[in-house]
Amino acid sequence: MSRQLIAAGNWKMNKNYEEGIALAQAISNAVQEPEALVILTPPFTSLSSVFEVIRDKKSIKLAAQNCHVEKKGAFTGEVSIDMLISVGVEYILVGHSERRAYNQESNELLARKVDLILSKGLTPIFCCGEALDIREAGTHIDFVANQLQESLFHLSEEAFRRLVIAYEPIWAIGTGVTASPEQAQEMHQNIRRLIAKQYSVDTAEGTTILYGGSVKPANARDLFSKPDVDGGLVGGASLKPEDFVEIIRSF
Repeated sequence: MSRQLIAAGNWKMNKNYEEGIALAQAISNAVQEPEALVILTPPFTSLSSVFEVIRDKKSIKLAAQNCHVEKKGAFTGEVSIDMLISVGVEYILVGHSERRAYNQESNELLARKVDLILSKGLTPIFCCGEALDIREAGTHIDFVANQLQESLFHLSEEAFRRLVIAYEPIWAIGTGVTASPEQAQEMHQNIRRLIAKQYSVDTAEGTTILYGGSVKPANARDLFSKPDVDGGLVGGASLKPEDFVEIIRSF
């Protein structure tokens, strides 16, 4: 079964309004008919302006880095899903390791966010992954399985088919250290096996699973060549248009 290939760029807390427009324009101009779907994930202040740049590009979509778990209310400083929809967002990151670490987002909270996003017709990009001590202890497979179990496996099979998973080993994010293609393949394959056990082989084979963790032009082709790696959630390299475009072309 063919799966949707994706190159997603997570800008994190980088690029001001003007810089975001320039970056989106550079990527949009360079990407004509890519092999993969391109997703741009700018900070909230750049969402509407980036959307105006890419709105006519069928191969480029807009994502938000987060949304609040409640639909509206007295939550100063937060952003609701309806606000995101109103500026063209179609995808939302859920459970990025930095949100888990710095904002204490639990698996239970993330399950509620996934439900909300799906109820609004948007696509969650659900992030999972282990820290270095868990990897060194050899319990990384069980750790990621627990994240999926507590945040996703309450979904019906039909609902589950609508999401994207991003495996991001925390020890490889922003460190310059990348999981080897073999390490990435091992985890992606195990995630797919868990999905098959919970739902079905068809659902497992149809689920897009991205790798996130120091993806660069130099390693993207090797990572994306693995049979269970369907693209990347790219951090630092997505801030340089020439690097991100080269990663997009690695498919």
